Amino acid sequence: MTSDRDSEDMSPADLREEAAEDETVADALENLLEELRDEELKGSRLEGLFDEASSSNPNIWNTVTAFIDVEDGEAVVTDESKLAQGSWAPEIVAGCDTMITLDIEYGMMPDEFKYTAGKKLRQRIEEFREQAAEAREQAAELEDN
Repeated sequence: MTSDRDSEDMSPADLREEAAEDETVADALENLLEELRDEELKGSRLEGLFDEASSSNPNIWNTVTAFIDVEDGEAVVTDESKLAQGSWAPEIVAGCDTMITLDIEYGMMPDEFKYTAGKKLRQRIEEFREQAAEAREQAAELEDN
């Protein structure tokens, strides 16, 4: 995930490259969000996340996370994993482009999943767009100085 970069030591070109990468992730997530809104869950890229979120035992598991990589401009859900408590280890988080985490709710209906997952995707899209804008702004400031 790209949110922990140290922009202090980056050149304008590096910052613009980071901004472009963030925009690529945001674009891929927007495509995934469109699929979530417009397509059936069965056979979709988020079907596994839905299955885990709606059918896992909430007495054992608290959350389920979809780990997402962007490959050739497309969001690919590489894994879905459940947590009983705590958070993911930094090396796991660093190994993916982004992730979305949902609370486990046994019996969750598809429409509720689409709303909840869509909201999480929109948040991540906004975060990546903001990061890209900040990186471009920093690059412009460095070039002006």
